[in-house]
Amino acid sequence: MKIKIRNKIEVSIVNLPFIIAVGILLVFASCSGVKNLTQPVIPIPSSLGGEEPFDSLTIADLGWWEFYGDEYLKEIIDSVLHNNKGLEMASARVQQARYLYDVDKASLLPELSFKLPWNHETNDYYKELSLIDPEIGVKASISWEVDLFGSLRWNKKKSEAQFHSAQQDERAMRMVLVAETASAYFRLVALDNELAIVKSTMSTREEGVRLAKLRFDGGLTSETVYQQAQVQYATAAALIPNLEYNIKVAENQLLLLMGSLPDQRVARASSLKDNSLPERIPLGIPSSLLERRPDVRALEDKLRAAVANVGYTYAKRFPSLNIELTGGLEDNDFKNLFRSPFSYVAENFVAPLFDFGKRKKRYQAAIAAYDEARLSYENKVLEAFAEVDNALMRYNSARMAVTKDTELLEAAHKYQELTWKQYRGGTINYIDVLDAQRRFFEAQISRMNAIRDEHLALIQLYKALGGGWQLFSATSK
Repeated sequence: MKIKIRNKIEVSIVNLPFIIAVGILLVFASCSGVKNLTQPVIPIPSSLGGEEPFDSLTIADLGWWEFYGDEYLKEIIDSVLHNNKGLEMASARVQQARYLYDVDKASLLPELSFKLPWNHETNDYYKELSLIDPEIGVKASISWEVDLFGSLRWNKKKSEAQFHSAQQDERAMRMVLVAETASAYFRLVALDNELAIVKSTMSTREEGVRLAKLRFDGGLTSETVYQQAQVQYATAAALIPNLEYNIKVAENQLLLLMGSLPDQRVARASSLKDNSLPERIPLGIPSSLLERRPDVRALEDKLRAAVANVGYTYAKRFPSLNIELTGGLEDNDFKNLFRSPFSYVAENFVAPLFDFGKRKKRYQAAIAAYDEARLSYENKVLEAFAEVDNALMRYNSARMAVTKDTELLEAAHKYQELTWKQYRGGTINYIDVLDAQRRFFEAQISRMNAIRDEHLALIQLYKALGGGWQLFSATSK
């Protein structure tokens, strides 16, 4: 039977100074290296968008499938969330972070290994007899790093924070994709509507050209009037190629988000509708915004990871202790193998003495990285509140624009009807009719774009408040 013991520590008078030194190190290391870190400053406004909160609820509490009423849009968003390549990459990063977190958790536990050594060693040293030393064995080992100063625990905390950060990053990407998809959808429908307006205007102006030619051929008007009518018709017709191109580009943008090839048609509504939400939208309380926004929470988790990294680099400045226990069978041949038990106990206590300041510099670099993460988090919080304020202002402005453009459209329509009647009665020139038609056409486009901008502004407000990242499930209906 062979018993090998290496660096065994015994409580004796001889080892007393060593034990005292270890005790001093433990006390010193208990003064955590993170206690003097500068804490983040998070200002919370009294209200969102300059309005006093009237309810703790907010539109961001609605799932995207509840917030968007367009059935075509909901199907497109669902397809994007299932097939978008960028979101799939984010999900892969979450899985990667999860596995790395499991690795660091397991580092706190002993590791068991199994060995079947079979060695044939020949030593023929100078002026010595040749020695043959074969070795055959069956061994199992348990090795364990004792987490004396918390480096493994800090590393586990860092991996856990990085895992949660990856989760929040995936949610943030989902929130952005929902907003981008809805915005692209409403732009596409708006372009369809604009094309329909142009074609309708062309039909009206084509009739105007026909009547102008009849009057010119009959000698009732000059050729100038006929040419003016043709110019108006050609002006509208020239808009169609660029609109058709923009429609195809917008459709391809949606197909790309959906992870599809650009050889399909996106099913969509035939027209944009006014939003049915009340003028005053529930925004919720300011403090809840930081909890709902996954991009803010991702940076908060990155800050926690930076804190843990400071603690890890601080703990690595102190000694490490590794213990290994090995047991099994070992002999020179198979014949006596099962009559030759083997055991081996070893500890390895490693203490840094002089490393040219490398460990200290790593610790200082970790503190600097923490400061960067802290400032990034503080800036993100300010951005989040600013985005809500801007989005609310944009939405209110868009609603007002729809109202004004609706009034303008009604006035332009009456103006066009009136000028046409007066022209047929011979009281005004044809140039006045063309001016009225142009103003009515521009008013139609302006109102349609205002409705589009109202939808886009509401999307941005929903996103700024932290809506859109929720997972859809059968129980969510």
